[in-house]
Amino acid sequence: MSLSPAQTRDTPLTALVIHGGAGVVERALLSAQDERDIRYELNRALDAGNAVLSIGGHAIDAVQAAILVLEDSPRFNAGKGAAFTARGGHELDAAIMDGHRRRAGAVAGVTTVRHPIRLARAVMEHSAHVMLAGDGAEQFADTRGDLERVPNSWFDTDVRRRQLEAAQAAESAGALPAMAGGYFGTVGAVALDASGRIAAGTSTGGMTNKRHGRIGDSPIIGAGTWADDRCGVSGTGWGEFYIRHAVAHDIAARIAYRGDTLAAAASEVIDRVIPAAGGDGGAIALDRDGNIAMPFNTPGMYRGWIRPDGSRGVAVFKGDS
Repeated sequence: MSLSPAQTRDTPLTALVIHGGAGVVERALLSAQDERDIRYELNRALDAGNAVLSIGGHAIDAVQAAILVLEDSPRFNAGKGAAFTARGGHELDAAIMDGHRRRAGAVAGVTTVRHPIRLARAVMEHSAHVMLAGDGAEQFADTRGDLERVPNSWFDTDVRRRQLEAAQAAESAGALPAMAGGYFGTVGAVALDASGRIAAGTSTGGMTNKRHGRIGDSPIIGAGTWADDRCGVSGTGWGEFYIRHAVAHDIAARIAYRGDTLAAAASEVIDRVIPAAGGDGGAIALDRDGNIAMPFNTPGMYRGWIRPDGSRGVAVFKGDS
């Protein structure tokens, strides 16, 4: 069996990249305190994932650890702080993928599982399936003793409720449903571990004011989430476009079949393909050499990274580094 570049170096590489969603976030509308809080939460997620990688842990454990922090933060549209549906509740989606063994698990439309990313991993590791949805996913959660359940109202936040009220008021006034930017806050992580394994995961509450039963790209393997032995990708954006263009897999395919660099592949899909189709959003990507890409075509994307040399950072707006 051939070894990846990360496995043949004297010093094993590890790297981690996360996102907290891409969308319309204007610098003038984000208070200094809000920005500090968001950066703090992103750093907490980086710390959690890196704690796994620094002791030789598996990339998939690092991805889960980082996403758990973000799911519990009301600052993001995943877990606590998830967007409201048109019916006034929350329907959560998540996916996780182990690129080394090409295994994946996903859940869609769950309503009582505190950490959808844990349930997605349980589907991968403890079922014969890749995706479970709605009542079926909830019933599967009942078979697991390690998945915390909460009332649907646990996910409520005042900010998300105001967003729902504004969206529904606009609809009542005759405006078309506002989809672009309505998904802001989806979370994701991609990790490379010391053994050269790559994993990716994504978790979301979906779009504000979405129809009951709507499923976006986040839990769809190849659309919002992908990992193989060359790279991993987690997307955040207008999900219908990410599904139609198989965004996460398209980025990986350009590397595998055309020999594109990670940066070129990610930029081409996010900065050209999606806007040309009428969508928007961003993605994070990481390859087996530890290269990181974080393209987005919106005013901002919450993001954080730890590179193989140990350098790290978090950012919110375009031009942040």
